[in-house]
Amino acid sequence: MRVAIPTENGMVYQHFGHAPEFTIYDVEAELIKNKEFVSTDGSGHEALADFLTVHSVNVVICGNIGSGAKNALREKRMELIPGVVGTADDMIVKYLSGEQMGNPDAECIHHHEDGHECGDGDHQCGSCGQH
Repeated sequence: MRVAIPTENGMVYQHFGHAPEFTIYDVEAELIKNKEFVSTDGSGHEALADFLTVHSVNVVICGNIGSGAKNALREKRMELIPGVVGTADDMIVKYLSGEQMGNPDAECIHHHEDGHECGDGDHQCGSCGQH
């Protein structure tokens, strides 16, 4: 099984569609066999579903994610666990231990014309009534 987490500097990147890279873990019998960092090369949003398919990913653990990207991952039959915050290594350990994590309702539903980025400061996409 391959598990992908959008990351930057080891942290779960909070805007799925703008992730600079994915940390991809090869997992066998609930043990991590390999860990690699794969650049997205500018792929974004729904196009990342194809990118992850090329890398044979089965599970995606992420922060905030828009509905279009959610649907694209589901169409590729990838398990999706959105709404997590922390380091990628901590999230894979939680996942493999079966710990309840994430928020299935986490969703980025706004546009970023105002220069806002998901996860800036105290704001998390989907965490306030404005977005």
